[in-house]
Amino acid sequence: MIQFDSTKPRDVVAFGRATVDLYANGFGPIEEIATFSKFVGGSPANTAVAMANLGLRTGYIGKVSDDGLGRFVIRYLEGKGIDISHIAFAAPGVRSGLTIGEFIAPRKSNYYVYRNDCADLQIDCAQLDEKYIASHKMILISGTSLSHSPVREAVFLAMEFARRNGTKIALDLDYREGTWDSVQEASIYYMMACEKADMVLGTREEFDVMEYCYMPDSHDNRASANRLLKAGVSIVSIKKGKKGSDVYTSDGQVYEGSTYPAKIENTFGAGDSYSGAFNYCMIHGISVPEALKYAAASSSITISGQSCSEAMPNLVQVEEYMRTHEYGAQD
Repeated sequence: MIQFDSTKPRDVVAFGRATVDLYANGFGPIEEIATFSKFVGGSPANTAVAMANLGLRTGYIGKVSDDGLGRFVIRYLEGKGIDISHIAFAAPGVRSGLTIGEFIAPRKSNYYVYRNDCADLQIDCAQLDEKYIASHKMILISGTSLSHSPVREAVFLAMEFARRNGTKIALDLDYREGTWDSVQEASIYYMMACEKADMVLGTREEFDVMEYCYMPDSHDNRASANRLLKAGVSIVSIKKGKKGSDVYTSDGQVYEGSTYPAKIENTFGAGDSYSGAFNYCMIHGISVPEALKYAAASSSITISGQSCSEAMPNLVQVEEYMRTHEYGAQD
């Protein structure tokens, strides 16, 4: 298990993309939809909201466009109690990333990501404050931030600041195909970053991307975990969607997580909700088996909502869901 420094005044700082989601109001192909609803999006932003809702003292390192959409992101995060003092505005003309969600039918959806030279890819080393990172027990980094410079270099500098100040590093692979120039590039930088992390989270498909250049024919959770554990990672969490998740720890333990029944409205944000609850439990010293229940309940609540960030539950809601639903039961 990871031992966090209890003397640090803040819990976790998220690093990376804080963007805007536009979700279709209604079912059908996007060309037939007339109106959309606006939300804050991006995996680290969603996870930051999830962690703040659960009660963690949460900060954010990011960059947004100097326009109405950028200010919308900052105001929303601040309204959730997240420290926004280290979110910067990008240069004039640089826009925040945008994701458009399309709902063809219940449980059938697509998303379209627009991230060409967007604001969060412009986070640079000069923006980083070592003392700020050091004041947190953990830093959560989005793997999407490894896709281009200058944010790629900022990721590795942030990891160096964290390591030398006893701030634990959680890396969420957060793979978005259209952001990368090639799968080989993604594989190389993912592996470099993962080997510096204390905790790595991702889906089976994201682990396959990470291993593309190293063990391309594996597709095996235990082999994936063993490689990272040998490199010094303490916790490896491999999410399997409706099949739950597998967690491997440096003390040789393997935990298989299940799911709770859920009314599925929108699967966007399920993994971020899972990560937020799992991180909450790790920081509070809750056992892995119990943490998997918190993560599963949080995910089930989120996918019953209409958005990512707005559907993230609070601690009372998660624990009530755990009390009133059967863990491991299927719909």
